[in-house]
Amino acid sequence: MVKVVTDSVSDIPANVAQELGITVVPEYVCFGTEEYRDGIDLSTDDFYKRLATSPVLPTTSAISPSDILKVFNGLAEETDEIVVVALSSKFGAAYNNALLAKEMMEKRCQVEVIDSLSGIMGLGLIVIAAAQLAQGGARLDEIVDEVRAIVPRVHVRMTFDTLEYLRRGGRIGKAQGLMGSLLKINPILGIKDGEAYPIDRVRGRSKALDYLHDFVSSFPTISSLAVEHATTPDEAEMFIDRLDYLFPKERIYRSKVSPVVGTHVGPRVIAVSLVEGNR
Repeated sequence: MVKVVTDSVSDIPANVAQELGITVVPEYVCFGTEEYRDGIDLSTDDFYKRLATSPVLPTTSAISPSDILKVFNGLAEETDEIVVVALSSKFGAAYNNALLAKEMMEKRCQVEVIDSLSGIMGLGLIVIAAAQLAQGGARLDEIVDEVRAIVPRVHVRMTFDTLEYLRRGGRIGKAQGLMGSLLKINPILGIKDGEAYPIDRVRGRSKALDYLHDFVSSFPTISSLAVEHATTPDEAEMFIDRLDYLFPKERIYRSKVSPVVGTHVGPRVIAVSLVEGNR
């Protein structure tokens, strides 16, 4: 069977990854000189607790080629076909490092590396689709073709309470135009052509959630949907209840925004990711 690999910024719930046999390679979060593997050495909940109290803003680093090579060599004991669906190459080095690891492999195994042009559960939904195909017995070329067809149908929107974390981390980028009053607006970011892109800004959390609701409702058909939060589970569940008439809530993936992303957007983030159309 084809083995499916991704990185921890995919935000795939652990039970889903285990059920579908997805190998999730952790990226890194650093508080000063202390380095942690995302989701292994530092849980998502513990990260956000520390983020709220730490005088040092954390930094992040990508999976190294050697990290990925170890995963490839281990999986090559079980299969001769691997597909990697990586975080957008414009967000970090995971995609390029996976390509380097592929070239470094000594064991005979066919590896395909795909740039998702997405992140968080936008990436996660693509990976889940690939893993479901693999479990159904699809060949590697079939999975690759399907993943590439899904990529342009993935849409992500995210809102949070302040741009301060992006500013402090030097990642404000195209969101510079949303600055305004850092603490009084709720920015809406999306992912476009593999990059975080400013969509809008609204005043107040309720209006931001209304925006996310309207975003989901703008699609006539949706094949998969995910809602994520960092520290506000009750709010996320209430939001999912609002979406039930648009998409069955029992089919909505519930997830947490990873520490790698939380480093740049802060603790009060909520996001929706979806794949448009029917599969």
